[in-house]
Amino acid sequence: MTRKTLRLIGAHEIRVQLGGISRQRVYSITGQEHFPKPVAELAAGKVWLAEEVEAWIKLRRPTLRNSK
Repeated sequence: MTRKTLRLIGAHEIRVQLGGISRQRVYSITGQEHFPKPVAELAAGKVWLAEEVEAWIKLRRPTLRNSK
């Protein structure tokens, strides 16, 4: 059986990928309609599929370098 690995990221990783923006700013961005929907909400916070967030960053923030 082949098992696919899901890459998940939380608010902290999104902050880093967006250049170290504030927590308040990342929560504002992730709450907007155009941002990918979280795949789960844990006690530690929401998590997103990394590939969806990276695609959003590439489209909306093309000058940023995506770190993987």
